[in-house]
Amino acid sequence: MLAIGALLGSALIAVPVTAHATAAPAPTARTSAAAAGLDDPAKKEIAMKIVSSAENSSLDWKAQYKYIEDIGDGRGYTAGIIGFCSGTGDMLDLVEYYTQVKPGNVLAKYLPALRRVDGSDSHAGLDPNFTKDWAKAAQDAEFRKAQDHERDRVYFNPSVQQGKADGVGVLGQFIYYDAIVMHGDGTDSTSFRNIRGRALSKAKPPSQGGSETAWLNAFLDARVWAMKQEEAHSDTSRVDTAQRVFLKKGNLNLNTPLDWKVYGDSFHIG
Repeated sequence: MLAIGALLGSALIAVPVTAHATAAPAPTARTSAAAAGLDDPAKKEIAMKIVSSAENSSLDWKAQYKYIEDIGDGRGYTAGIIGFCSGTGDMLDLVEYYTQVKPGNVLAKYLPALRRVDGSDSHAGLDPNFTKDWAKAAQDAEFRKAQDHERDRVYFNPSVQQGKADGVGVLGQFIYYDAIVMHGDGTDSTSFRNIRGRALSKAKPPSQGGSETAWLNAFLDARVWAMKQEEAHSDTSRVDTAQRVFLKKGNLNLNTPLDWKVYGDSFHIG
């Protein structure tokens, strides 16, 4: 249920941030409030909780630093606050970064094994103690900060940047973020950039003169298609009974209170 080949960078941004800066409409209460984007600390906290509701069936995202298990999706171990995977490269990147910050940490000895299993679901060189050592590392504030750093670098910041470039508000930026978390931004047909490309064949983002609601519906249609290509992601409730709910209510700024369901479980943020 997590990122595949998450190789994000400047190439993600297909539309200049300034593309919609001219001829801007007069500020309204919604647009003014949305200006800060999903990177506003209060909005970011909401985003972390909604993603955690889908990934961990809990709003307590900060309890997930220590989380690790093989969920049988072909990506090896899935772990941490954003589901770093031993089979998709982002867990390797995380442990490499952590080791740069804190050489000799409890996970550093697994770097050779993480490099070998990258791209597979193998546990070779990780078992039997990797999961215990991951939980031990999660007690270290430096490791928790390293998880935050990699989450922002690989997933959160690029999705917010692309959302702002496309002229979408907080909800749209969250919709992008959740898609990148699950699908990564590789070259495969279900990656974020190709989900966005599929949506572009049906609608235009606000930065190109399109309706924000129509654009986000087109993006979610493309996202659902991508999810259904893989059995592990075929339950689309994180879109159908969460993101669609907010969009249908016109809550483009992701204002609280929020009520949604994921995999049949109900959640509320007041």
